[in-house]
Amino acid sequence: MSKNINIQEELQTIVLISKHESLIADTTDIRRGTIDDVVKYIRDVDVYGLDTETAGLDFVSDPILMLQLGNEHLQFVIDCRTLTTDEKLKLKTALEDPQPLKILHNAKFDYLFLRKWLDIKLTNIFDTFIAEKILHCGKENYGFSLAAVCSRYLNVTLNKSEQNRFIGLTGQPFTLSQIHYGARDVVQLLKIREHQLFQLALKQLVTVNRMEQALLPILAEIEFEGLTLDKQAWLSLSKVNTSLAKDFERKLDGILLADPMFEDCKARIQLDLFAPVEELKQSNVNWNSPTQVLKLFKRIVPEIETVSEKKIVKYRFKHPLIDQYIKFKKTGKLATAFGSDFFKYVRADGKIHTRFSQILDTGRMSSQEPNMQQIPGNNAFRNCFITEPGWVFVSSDFSSQELCVIAFGSKDPVFLEALSKNQDLHSICAELVFKEKWKDATEEGCAYEEEKKKCECSGHKKLRTWVKTINFGLAYGMGPGKLSETINCSKDEAKSLIKEYFKEFPKIKNFLDTLGEFGKRNGYIFTYDPFKRKRWFSNWTPRMYQERENFTELGSIERASKNTPIQGSGADMTKLALIYIYKEITENDLPVKLVMTVHDQIDTICKAEYAEQWKVRMTELMEKAANVILTNGLLKAETSITEKWSK
Repeated sequence: MSKNINIQEELQTIVLISKHESLIADTTDIRRGTIDDVVKYIRDVDVYGLDTETAGLDFVSDPILMLQLGNEHLQFVIDCRTLTTDEKLKLKTALEDPQPLKILHNAKFDYLFLRKWLDIKLTNIFDTFIAEKILHCGKENYGFSLAAVCSRYLNVTLNKSEQNRFIGLTGQPFTLSQIHYGARDVVQLLKIREHQLFQLALKQLVTVNRMEQALLPILAEIEFEGLTLDKQAWLSLSKVNTSLAKDFERKLDGILLADPMFEDCKARIQLDLFAPVEELKQSNVNWNSPTQVLKLFKRIVPEIETVSEKKIVKYRFKHPLIDQYIKFKKTGKLATAFGSDFFKYVRADGKIHTRFSQILDTGRMSSQEPNMQQIPGNNAFRNCFITEPGWVFVSSDFSSQELCVIAFGSKDPVFLEALSKNQDLHSICAELVFKEKWKDATEEGCAYEEEKKKCECSGHKKLRTWVKTINFGLAYGMGPGKLSETINCSKDEAKSLIKEYFKEFPKIKNFLDTLGEFGKRNGYIFTYDPFKRKRWFSNWTPRMYQERENFTELGSIERASKNTPIQGSGADMTKLALIYIYKEITENDLPVKLVMTVHDQIDTICKAEYAEQWKVRMTELMEKAANVILTNGLLKAETSITEKWSK
């Protein structure tokens, strides 16, 4: 049962370091101190807890107010607003000492404020938030806040209401309750870590925790560095997409009115007498109204209940109107979501500073505010992110990462040979699956026929696309229904195609089936050696598997169990590559900065004169990371030098 913290029980001595003339008299648990006291303390301990309080959530604009560090017996509360230049330098030297372990919760937040306002780069960090995410990866709504973790491990209830009283705080002295609040969280951190270390060892997650803790300050540095956005180039793209959306709208009207089913949708009134003829609205349908569009689509497919793209994509080939509408919505989204509204993410320093979520269910990362993974893949948008004169982007990504992960796990001889010889795997698979049909589609000068490369034969293109969809889709649990929707064939054709595919690639079928069965039987799945990151399925029970209850949930677990080792192992090697690259940059003081990572791509900026040399070394480090997991050396990296951010 939880209890409310008794300050006198939890706190022994608080040392306040501030030049404010406080109304707080010395008490039994608070006394005045100096930065020299802090320096001596850090020099004498092996581990301490650390926390900050800030005036807001934006590290670029909102200053750091309070810095707290210590253990359960002694806590230092430092008023950062009153530090002199000399005191800041002493504090920086002490906190950057790599020897003592610093324990924080959600450390990236504190790191960024310390980096911005005190020029401090923390090293040797243990983040209890990250450790908890590793321990309970995949558990929905589990609770990873400090309050939740304190309740879970220490049976202690934290009251976080005092935290809001720091927002917008300016020059007034800290109150007694604010000082106690700041010191209190530090007390809990060391206790929590001890519980987590036991659980990490018990669940064999020590190795992956070590990697994730090492990665944390690197992601913080990427967030801190940010990317510069060329606003004019961005707005120009928005105008282009707005124009394209209007073109799609006119095409929608044309398709609509060419079908007698929609005769009643013809525009009866010319709303703008002065508009050019080509801009006049031909139909009375507002294509931006989901209600109106849904009524139309129900005439085509009565069972449609929404015009959400995810829901209607399965019907896109039922009528050209639906396919055209999907294109219209995508273009419209580009014009709005990636138009001037995007500038809200530009901070006071003129840069975009995304925020990473370090661990998703599969072990992959995501980013928010803005989500850089949603930036359109074409280089038109990416090229709007620029760097200062004299610097260039050097970016590297893994070539066919997921296919190599599947090949390594399944040991399929066709996959292994094709990838090792740099042949076009999708075409090779298509030839085996379609046999005579593939042979009959061969045209003169076929590049596949000559060198096993991707060719331009029209028949081969279609067959290759179908098999490519299977190669990637089966790893995500794609069934006949989804396959038929994606490649526009009947469900029976999709079933037959999958059956023929697995007939040719039995090792891949066995590999995926084994993963799916393991997840259903055990309630979790893990990534490849040496990290073996675990993903737990929160709704799983032994009875569900033993008695085959809840087939829907078991099916979901099976699909996730096939996918997670593939995506998660890819994520592990990308994270390891980030660690290798950052270490290379910092230990050798290279003219290189890490600025972004999206899926399996890592982006740096580099002094132009060093770019060619760095390109070679970055490729080596990427492949070194890949070889830790895919020990056959199959996975290679491709690295490029560009003036602007590119894919």
